[in-house]
Amino acid sequence: MIKQTTIAAPVETSGLGLHTGVPVHVRLLPAPPDTGYIFLRADLDNFEIPATVEHVAHSSYATTLMRKGVTLSTVEHLLAALRGGGVDNAYVEVDNLELPIMDGSAEAFTELIERVGIVEQPATRLALRVTKRVSVAEGKRRMSVEPCEGFEIDCMIDFPHPLIGTQHMLFDALEANAFGREIASARTFGFTEEIEALRRANLIRGGSIDNAIVLTPEGMLNETDLRTRDEFVRHKILDIIGDFALLGMPLLGRLRAERSGHLFHAMLMTKLLRDDTAWEVVDMPVAAYANAHGD
Repeated sequence: MIKQTTIAAPVETSGLGLHTGVPVHVRLLPAPPDTGYIFLRADLDNFEIPATVEHVAHSSYATTLMRKGVTLSTVEHLLAALRGGGVDNAYVEVDNLELPIMDGSAEAFTELIERVGIVEQPATRLALRVTKRVSVAEGKRRMSVEPCEGFEIDCMIDFPHPLIGTQHMLFDALEANAFGREIASARTFGFTEEIEALRRANLIRGGSIDNAIVLTPEGMLNETDLRTRDEFVRHKILDIIGDFALLGMPLLGRLRAERSGHLFHAMLMTKLLRDDTAWEVVDMPVAAYANAHGD
C-alpha cells in the first residue's frame, strides 16, 4: 500500500511574476490527507483556489486558475515540482495574482521541497487510471492518453529554429528522483519576434534572460549555455506534469504529445474526465511504484 504524503514543514520563497512583473511571496504548508493542492491568496484573506481542472480559466501562455472571479496565474511550474517530487497534499499561500517565475524552471520549487522533505500520511495514495484511449487534435498538433501501468510521457516538439528543430523525449514520470534529475531545471523559452506583441497584451512584464531562454532568429540572447541540448522538450514535459497535476491525483497512463501546449493539456484532461468509461480511481498499485523505484 502506497501512502499519501505532504511536506514535513512550512517553507517559503519570493520572486517576480513573469507576466505581471510584481514581487510575489510563496509559502508551502503541510496539508491533511485527501486535500490535494490548494492555493491560498494571502492578499485576499486566504481565499481558496483548488488546483483542479474545473478551475482552469484560460491557458494561453500559462495556466491560470479562477474561482468566483479570483484568479491565480502561472501555476504549472510549482505544481510540477509538487507532483514530480511525490507530494500529494499541500497548501500554497501566494500574496499576489501570479506565482513567481524564479529562473523559468521548477528547480527552485523542487529545492524548497527537498529542503524540508516529505512525510507519509495514514491515507492510501489514489491514482486516476486510464482505461481507454482519449485524444484531441487540431492540424499538426495532437495529444492523447492511453492505458499504461505506470505514468509515461512521450513528447515531441517541432520549431523551425536552429537551436530546437524536432526534439523528442520519452519520460518515465514514476522513476525515483527522475523529475528532479531530468526535468526540473529545464527553463521556459520564448522568441524575440513575439516579445512586442506579448508586451502589448500586458504579458511578460517580468520576463528577462534571467528567467527564460530568449531565442533570436539565429540563436539566443542568453549568455549562459543551454542546460541540456534538448532543454526545450524537457520544459514541455515539465509543463505537462504541472498541468496534469490538476487531475487531483497521480495519473496512470501514457501521454503522447505532439506540438502540444497548455490549451491542449486542458482540453485532453477535460475530455478524459467527461468520459466515465475512460478512467477509474484506484489505489496506487505497489507494482508500478516498486518497478519505478527499483524495489
